Amino acid sequence: MDKQRADERLPFPTKRTKSHWGTCEEYIIPDEKRQEVLELLYPFFPIPSLDEKRLDLHEDKVFKVSEYKVVYDNGMNMLVSPYYFLSGGSVIDWMPIQ
Repeated sequence: MDKQRADERLPFPTKRTKSHWGTCEEYIIPDEKRQEVLELLYPFFPIPSLDEKRLDLHEDKVFKVSEYKVVYDNGMNMLVSPYYFLSGGSVIDWMPIQ
């Protein structure tokens, strides 16, 4: 996958998922594509490995990076934590575990 604009849809099917503010489209990403999608959408450097853990600041919960979700919402792709549907934690809310 080449770098793309944030508003260009990814080549994966989606499903409608409920969240605390309504619904959005959640991509169904095959396990073998998860690293590639992470590298495509992660906006910071260095890119974490799928095995690393992060803290979702909104939920104050730890998750494994491989558990990330990608949603298409408000006309753009967003890399989010597995708790996004509860409180909206996007990639900017992921903190490294010390």
